[in-house]
Amino acid sequence: MKAVILAGGLGTRISEESHLKPKPMIEIGGKPIIWHIMKIYSHFGINDFVICLGYKGYVIKEYFANYFLHMSDVTFDMAENRMHIHNRHAEPWRVTLVDTGENTATGGRLKRVRDYLGDETFCLTYGDGVANIDIAKLIDFHHNHRKLATVTAVQPPGRFGALDVEGQCVRGFQEKPLGDGGWINGGFFVLEPGVFDYIGGDGNIWEQEPMRRLADDGQMMTHLHHGFWQPMDTLRDRNLLEDHWNNGQAEWKLWS
Repeated sequence: MKAVILAGGLGTRISEESHLKPKPMIEIGGKPIIWHIMKIYSHFGINDFVICLGYKGYVIKEYFANYFLHMSDVTFDMAENRMHIHNRHAEPWRVTLVDTGENTATGGRLKRVRDYLGDETFCLTYGDGVANIDIAKLIDFHHNHRKLATVTAVQPPGRFGALDVEGQCVRGFQEKPLGDGGWINGGFFVLEPGVFDYIGGDGNIWEQEPMRRLADDGQMMTHLHHGFWQPMDTLRDRNLLEDHWNNGQAEWKLWS
């Protein structure tokens, strides 16, 4: 099975870093967040990736082109014009990098990689969010209901602490409560090729008309994820993920 990763957005809400690199290349623990996402899928045996490039996509191409250099010790013999790589380490990944246009919307990006996906079930997610989701259970759930699409639903944590107030007396405090109880799109989709019939051209936003039409036709089911989930929309989010990693609390690190 293949996993498609949307990695072409401008990342304007984290412009402190995205003016230099695409958001999926912003690092958590010294590795781009897209690497963390791929490691999650790889943990469940999914090692064939199609990455939808856009804004500064050449940075992502260069990263994978030089993956051995990024992951290994290396000696450059300048006199002999030779390079020797030590302690070779490579993931069992096959990575297809597709330029889907700098201004293309999410649905348009997905449709542009149609020819790379064949006629089989595939996964789809965003290049800026991690979770401790059980991908195997998600795929099993999708196959069992036999619809065209499955979306993972999450309840994001609140940004501020919540007070339990009775009159003017504080009875309790919760530092990071869940939001208002509503479930939101957390990414980590499983899809059938039939979803391409619901996508128009480059301007189609996947989260709008295509998803609404799939829902209206009874072709979209939701998998409720009660565990850890965190997007990286802002510098604050990035710093939060970095703290989790550095403190040994990276709940999305399912791999050993």
